[in-house]
Amino acid sequence: MPIRVMIADDHTLVRSGLTALLERTSDIRMIAEAADGREALALVAHQRPNVLLMDVTMEGLSGLEATQRVTQDYRDVRVIVLSMHKNEEFVVQALRAGASGYVMKDAAVSELETAIHTVMQGETYLSSEAAQRVADYEERFGNLSTREAPEAPEHLQLTPREREVLQLIAEGHTMQQIANILEISPKTVETHRYRLMDRLNIHHVAGLVRYAVRIGLVAPE
Repeated sequence: MPIRVMIADDHTLVRSGLTALLERTSDIRMIAEAADGREALALVAHQRPNVLLMDVTMEGLSGLEATQRVTQDYRDVRVIVLSMHKNEEFVVQALRAGASGYVMKDAAVSELETAIHTVMQGETYLSSEAAQRVADYEERFGNLSTREAPEAPEHLQLTPREREVLQLIAEGHTMQQIANILEISPKTVETHRYRLMDRLNIHHVAGLVRYAVRIGLVAPE
């Protein structure tokens, strides 16, 4: 039976290109494409892929947030994060979110095929750069499986909702728009914003935007 694979990426050419390349593999079947994190969640619920290839930076709901929700709600779906980011914080956040793999976007298709087969066997696949970033992190902070290590950088301990609100603020949404998107009250959104500013010691929206760009929640302009 072929491996059912889905891709979530906000670039149409990336989705189309990877789909065309991977479908040349006899035991991989591409079943769906999503343009953002929210669409990915809806399609996973409907299509139930074996493997989800997930971009990191997408509008509305980042790939990291979508990864965390998928791995919590659909434990039989393996997520491989595809990213151009090679720095430590992206790799660590992806693994903490439950990803089974982390592959660079400039990798060869053969490496991506290997990653898909590896995670289907219940193992973790990291590209060489990602593996080095994990080794660097664990040398300083200890085993990555310790999710609430007190030495870990603050942004790695933000709650999923805090990161979601942070992303939407950084994308320029108003408090009312964020409330509508998340189906919560504007007052609750304000509370999240105040907590973010206090926790991160950032006291203006422009600072939150720069911070969100730095940790990969939104793409730089």
